[in-house]
This record gives sequence, C-alpha cells and structure tokens, in this order.
Amino acid sequence: MKTAPLSHFQLAVLLGMTVALGPLALDAYLPAFPAIADELGVGHGGVGLTLSAYVGALGLAQLLAGPLSDRYGRQQILFFGLLVFAGAAYMVTRAHTLPEMLGWRVIQGIGGAFCAVSVPAIVRDQTSGQDAARLFGLIGLVMFIAPAAAPSIGSTLLYFSDWPAIFLMLTGYAVLLAAILHFVLFQRLPLRPKEYTPVSTLVTNYGLVLRHRVTMRFVGLQALCFSAMLVFITHASFIYQEWFGLSNSMFSGLFAANIVAMASMNLLNRSLLNKYQSVRILRTCVLLQATAIATLVVFAWADAPYWVIAACIIVAVGFMGAIIPNNMANALEAFPKLGGTAAAMLGATQFTVAGAVSALSAALAGGSLLPIVLVMAVCVFGAAILAAGGPAAVERQKLA
Repeated sequence: MKTAPLSHFQLAVLLGMTVALGPLALDAYLPAFPAIADELGVGHGGVGLTLSAYVGALGLAQLLAGPLSDRYGRQQILFFGLLVFAGAAYMVTRAHTLPEMLGWRVIQGIGGAFCAVSVPAIVRDQTSGQDAARLFGLIGLVMFIAPAAAPSIGSTLLYFSDWPAIFLMLTGYAVLLAAILHFVLFQRLPLRPKEYTPVSTLVTNYGLVLRHRVTMRFVGLQALCFSAMLVFITHASFIYQEWFGLSNSMFSGLFAANIVAMASMNLLNRSLLNKYQSVRILRTCVLLQATAIATLVVFAWADAPYWVIAACIIVAVGFMGAIIPNNMANALEAFPKLGGTAAAMLGATQFTVAGAVSALSAALAGGSLLPIVLVMAVCVFGAAILAAGGPAAVERQKLA
C-alpha cells in the first residue's frame, strides 16, 4: 500500500521538532547558570562560554555536514547528528570542571550541526521561492514552542532536581526525535538522488556559493541579525536576574514574551507573503528592528526601568519571526541542487559569527547593560546596511 505524501503542515511540524534541538540546547539551561557556576567554581561569564562553545561548534561543523548531506542523503546525516548530540548531552551531566563541560558542549554542537543543516536542505529539496518562505515560516511557528518553553522547562527541572537533569532531558528528546523521524518523516518523504561526487568537488561547491554575491548578502544579513539575538540570549539571565534583580519566574515570563512576539510576527509575515515579495518584507523588518535597537540603546544609557528595556528587546527580537524565514528562502533560492552546501554556508557563518560576537560581548560587558546593547546595535545596523540593497540585488539576480 502506497504511503500518502506529507502535507506542508505535517512536514513543518516534524522539521520544527528537529530545529527545536537548537533553542532547547541554548535556552533550557539558562536558569541553571548560577547553580552551574557554583558547582564548577567559576563565574557567571565562565558558564556563558559553554553557550558560545556550543554555538561555535554548531556553526563550523555545518561546513562538513552540508556537503555530506548532498552526497550521502539527509537521513544518514541527520541521524548521525542526533546520536552525537544525545551522547554528548549525557556526558555533560558527568562533567565536574568547566573545561570538561566546554569539551562536551563542543561535541554536542557538532551533533547539532549535522541536524541543523539537514532541515533547510530538506525544505529546499521540496519547495522554492515564496513557497519556501511560507514553509520556513511555518517551521518557525512550530518550533517557537521550544524557546518559549525552554527556560520554564529548565526552571521546573531545577525545582525537582539538579542542573544535570536538564541535559538528561536533551538526551531523551534527541532519542525520541530519532524514532519519530524514522517512522513518520523518512518513510513518507520522496527519495532524493544521492550525489556521489568526489571530495574535491564538495570543496569547490563552496566556491560557487561564495562567489554568488546575492546569496552572500543574505548570509551576512542573517549572521548579523542572529548575532544580536544571541548576545541577548547569552546575557538574558544577567540582564533580568542580576542587573534588574528579577525572580526566576519573571525571567522566564519575559523571555517567553520574546517568543510570543516572534510567533506573532511570523503569523503576520505569512499573510504579507500573499501580497508582497519576501525580500521586501525582509528589508522592512530589518530596518524596523534597527529602529527598535536604537531606542533600546537610548533607554539603556538613560538607566530606564526594566519594563522599558524589556519592551524594546521584545520588539527587536520579535522581528526575527519574519526576518529568518524570508532570509533563508532568499539565501537558498539560487542553489536547488546544492541545498545542503548552501545551507551549511548560511548556518556556519551564522553560528560562528554569532558565537564570536557572543564571546566578545561577554568580555566587553564588564557587569554593565550598556555595552551589551551597543554590541547588539552594531550587529543590527550592519544588517540594515545589507538589507537596504536586498530587493535590488534580487532583481539583478533574476535578470542574470
């Protein structure tokens, strides 16, 4: 009996569950930063390095995972990533020093990279253009549940147990996800021909992506916007719990508000895609985000109360709900046969740049709010410069 193909909604749910690995690994243990710092005998900034280490590995390893997924298929690469991710998450629970934890977080990031690169590649295999932007948006809407719930999940696990329980949860989630993807996704997904190309060709394929100026514009734009958001994530606990002295529940609530804003913007974006080109929506959202960040800098300099700072952050982060799906669709549009390689370039640049910027922000913060928001501003203003010429660049690409 022939299996019915997956609908866009079903595909979005399954791929959204896969993408959720990232925010779960980043956000679930944020409430545990003070407990981890106490147990390992390090400062708050030292624990923040475990986040930067994960993100850096998540980026660099995609450069290897992308071409391998083009050659050997999405399923093998995705399942290998889940295995490595689950094993490393378990080993983090056995870490007794900061260097040990850093090492296993790097390995966990490598596993996460093999998972992360597979999702946009699968989307590009199945769709293109405006349809791809809609599917990316739907995936984003599904996976917003993870970052919204992650700090609350972490806080709940901390209430009943110690911080290692959070990483045991990540291990269990990866194992469960592997079973679901095997029996539900890949049993019904159309097979994609494997590209048995020599290693030299896998390397030169990156040259094709690097030389494509329009694609690289979107790669740079996403790296800068994501860097600004990761800087906030890295310092969220410090901003709300230490700088403003808010409780764990207040921190979780304000953090979740960012996700609600992103989800709302994502829903609005799906409606706007019926009337406007995705690249024009992208440019408008980046420019509005830059305006929100500029306002945030002014209020941070003026020592505004926490609710004013939180409101500016929520608005700025909310625009990511439209920026990410539109940008990813445009970045991958020119490479229908090299979706894994193009997705790897996008992901590697995004996470390595963001990881470096996040680590730099930790060094510059100096226990103050203003340097943090200034780093965010530099990133978003750079993205606004790239976005300003986005529509014209896409039109030139179509004419070519």
